[in-house]
Amino acid sequence: MEDQPHDVEDLEVDLLLEGVFRLFGHDFRGYQREPVKRRLHAMMKDIGATTISALQEQVLHQPATAAALLRGLSTRPAALFDDPDYYRSLRDAMVPLLRSCPSPRIWVAECVAAEDVCGLAILLAEEGLHDRTQIFATAENPCLLEEASDGSFSLDRLSAYAKNYEESGGKRSLSDYCDERHGRAVFSAQLRSNITWAQYSLATDASFNEFQLIVCRRAMPDFGAYLQRRTLQLFYESMPLFGILSVDRSDGLMAAPFVSRYKPLSAESGLYRRVA
Repeated sequence: MEDQPHDVEDLEVDLLLEGVFRLFGHDFRGYQREPVKRRLHAMMKDIGATTISALQEQVLHQPATAAALLRGLSTRPAALFDDPDYYRSLRDAMVPLLRSCPSPRIWVAECVAAEDVCGLAILLAEEGLHDRTQIFATAENPCLLEEASDGSFSLDRLSAYAKNYEESGGKRSLSDYCDERHGRAVFSAQLRSNITWAQYSLATDASFNEFQLIVCRRAMPDFGAYLQRRTLQLFYESMPLFGILSVDRSDGLMAAPFVSRYKPLSAESGLYRRVA
């Protein structure tokens, strides 16, 4: 009986996520439960709910609470060129591949902030690949996707981002790619001109194109084992031989059947090439 409260809360989480999927179509059922619980507990504190069932009642009947929940479960920290070693490795790996393709395509999955995709667009611009490379940026949450497509970020982050950019091997000044508008920094329209934004669920949707590079960072650590496997299979089906996959280090790639399908280019940076 000592475990009953914990068991009851697990049931409450399952019921809430099932309700969210049925009512709103957003599928968090395959997420790891501990990260989900932490976010639910934070939201419960904000609205004064004492149980997840009480939170569920508000989510199902109050649109504002539902929107806040969907945002809370989808949002992840945003940063631009936050890992210099990663961006240097990514540049070295992707440039020869993309130059060998007449019309290369890149998929940035679960892109919930402008920084997630515009850093990549900057690399393409500096390597002369921007105008002939199409980037597809997708996310399940349409509100976050719309905000990301606006291409803006807080102006007070600009100096830190500029330092990150320089340490990542940037060839110009970050200000060359940004303007100031209404107190925010905005990536230039030209930089964003090769980005297509679309709502897409890694949990329920199928492969929609073939991509030479697929990037999915910061999302998969929240996925449970089944959703990780489904996502990796989806990426595999969406990539030609010798394509490049960028994830958070291994994220399940070192387990069967994927371990035989990819060769590490930089395991520390989470870069892998499809070889089978």
